[in-house]
Amino acid sequence: MKVVYTDEALRDLDGILTFIGLNYPSASVGFQRRLRAIEWRIGRWPESGQQIEQREGVRVVTFTRFPYKIFYRATEREVQVLHIHHAARAAGLDD
Repeated sequence: MKVVYTDEALRDLDGILTFIGLNYPSASVGFQRRLRAIEWRIGRWPESGQQIEQREGVRVVTFTRFPYKIFYRATEREVQVLHIHHAARAAGLDD
């Protein structure tokens, strides 16, 4: 299934990549590899992420090695990445 990013998710990603690039440049490649792996996973198995109880149809995948979470929703035709947040910021979204 095709994975697409909402405008808000693209803004989140841009901010994260800028932050990592400025503060942890050696981690940038690893972060992007992990992001691609998550894209592949949710595109292939959209129901693999943890369901968020408070938001029907929204699922979350936690990055490994990086303190971020991807929030997404699967439709019949695509997987929509809604947000990418730092785990501390995302705490209220998936409790």
